Amino acid sequence: MEPYTFEKRGGDYPLPSSSHREKIVEVRSLRKEFGALTAVDDISFDVYGGEILGILGPNGAGKTTTLQMLLGVTTPTGGEVRLFGLDFSAHRETILKRVNFSSTYVSMPLSLTVFENLKVFAGLYGIRKPNARIMALLEAFEIEELKNQAVRKLSSGQVTRVGLVKALLNEPEILFLDEPTASLDPDMADKTRKLLQRIRDERGLSIIYTSHNMKEMEEMSDRLMFLDRGKIIAEGKPAQILTAFAGKSLEEIFLKVARKTVIQ
Repeated sequence: MEPYTFEKRGGDYPLPSSSHREKIVEVRSLRKEFGALTAVDDISFDVYGGEILGILGPNGAGKTTTLQMLLGVTTPTGGEVRLFGLDFSAHRETILKRVNFSSTYVSMPLSLTVFENLKVFAGLYGIRKPNARIMALLEAFEIEELKNQAVRKLSSGQVTRVGLVKALLNEPEILFLDEPTASLDPDMADKTRKLLQRIRDERGLSIIYTSHNMKEMEEMSDRLMFLDRGKIIAEGKPAQILTAFAGKSLEEIFLKVARKTVIQ
């Protein structure tokens, strides 16, 4: 991918220990019920400046619902969410200017071209010199030749990359990624991971990340949070998760949890 330099935030890396970094996200006793179903069950966690937190778990574990509550898309049944030290419910507009997201499951207007879509979002985000920003990001994700293509004509992998460009337009301080490489071939998925890690290193960007690709989760994440049936069943660095479950790989642990063959 082409170089794309972002303004640094948060100083040089490697990252200091979490005890010396600012808490960017604070979640306390977060809960979401859909009728009789408890999708997220009283979870609490923090995310620090410049940290990549990977959230993993089987389908129905509560990963996407958790992201949706952090973004204000879904209203919690109970608990508290604070971003940048601000209560989300009281400072929603201020907070949303400083975050962004990308999801394989969210589409853009299909009749507009790639550039037209991104120009609309750049206007919503108040981006100065939007054309230059859009083109630089399109080049970074190797899709600049698609700028005049209607979104409906794109492959799923191309749509995914356009979504990631959209998510980076406003240079967010927190980026929420839900299965961001699910539609990408191995080469492009690898390039995307490396680009996201470089942006994190250059800007101190915090990322909350979900994926069913266990190798990707281990490679990308500074810390992992393992969800099952709405509860946090393990949290720590990838190596600590392996030790806690006496597993040889994250995939082995994932399968044990999904098949209910571990004691929780």
